[in-house]
Amino acid sequence: MNDKQLIEDNLAVITERAPDVVGRFYAKLFERNPALKGLFGRRSQAAQEKMVLDAIVAVVDHMEDVAWLRSVLLPLGAKHVSYGVTEGMYPLVADALVATLAESSGDRWNDATSAAWGRALGAVAGLMIEGARGAADAEAVPTARVANG
Repeated sequence: MNDKQLIEDNLAVITERAPDVVGRFYAKLFERNPALKGLFGRRSQAAQEKMVLDAIVAVVDHMEDVAWLRSVLLPLGAKHVSYGVTEGMYPLVADALVATLAESSGDRWNDATSAAWGRALGAVAGLMIEGARGAADAEAVPTARVANG
């Protein structure tokens, strides 16, 4: 079974067993990393949770479409810079999400599913970080030109 199928099957189990999975993810994230809570608050908790679940579903639906992923995740990474997100935060988020998915999956979680989610989240983080770096580079270019001009 390929990663997409493993993740789709797992996501179906999770949303059936734990419809509040994103809320549980945030609780785990903030329990493990209380300082991150300050980055959230621009939206209501319910709106934030819906947005994240919709994003997860969309990425899973398109996980074999590299052009789509790049077109969505690069700008998303750039946008997250303005929220104060740093590269070091991506693994914290991924770890909390995988732990929540594992708990929500119960006996349906296994090494193959864990590895598939890990690869997928690593790819998502990589693209978002690339977008964040691109935004930082774009901001640095005019400054460099002024300093060198």
